[in-house]
Amino acid sequence: MGGTDETAYAALKSDEPGGEQPRLAVCLVSGGMDSCVTAAIANDETEALAFLHVSYGQRTEARERQAFEEIAGHYGVKQRLVVSLEHLAKIGGSSLTDRNIAVRSADLAAQGIPTSYVPFRNAHLLSIATSWAEVIGATAIYVGAVAEDSSGYPDCRPEFYEAFQQVIKRGTKPETNIEIKTPVIAMKKSEIVELGQKLNAPFELTWSCYRKSDEACGDCDSCALRLRAFRVAGFSDPIAYVLDSKRFAY
Repeated sequence: MGGTDETAYAALKSDEPGGEQPRLAVCLVSGGMDSCVTAAIANDETEALAFLHVSYGQRTEARERQAFEEIAGHYGVKQRLVVSLEHLAKIGGSSLTDRNIAVRSADLAAQGIPTSYVPFRNAHLLSIATSWAEVIGATAIYVGAVAEDSSGYPDCRPEFYEAFQQVIKRGTKPETNIEIKTPVIAMKKSEIVELGQKLNAPFELTWSCYRKSDEACGDCDSCALRLRAFRVAGFSDPIAYVLDSKRFAY
């Protein structure tokens, strides 16, 4: 594996306050490749894990839930919480939750925020994770957000998580100590694939497609970013695509 991701991962581990690893951590697991690698990192860094999955009326909700359960099973995680945020589908405004908004074909050079952005979704996810972490005594929340080489979602930026860290500090009990960890946020998708290979992350259990739940479409932004990442990293994506030729399209 290349040096970039190894260096970044080593730096992240060395930056932990006091060098101490969390005894119990909540890990947000959507079922996609970024959250899977984040789960692999959390598994490497903590004594015990609690997995959180949040559905919000997205098109591939059932398939993502399946991926979550299989990844949790892979890591032997017994403590699991599945939450439904149906109000995000009712609010709409995203092609993932609103059937009147088409999931666009991939354009990796496009500027601006894509239609797949679910308004302020990650704030909802972090709020749930914080509530659960405070109750079960977890001292860290792992999130697989990626700012670089992704779709440009505003709630995936480092400054968003820095701000939410302050929200946790000011909105929880004085004795509560919960740190948000975003170990892949500065990595390119290809580096995430490389790191996942090193950590033996079960990519074959993950699901990234925005449109389909049987075979990945290979045409949406999420599929395109994933396929490009595997190609650049020099590995074959283990999941099935409608058109195998799409593996080399990006």
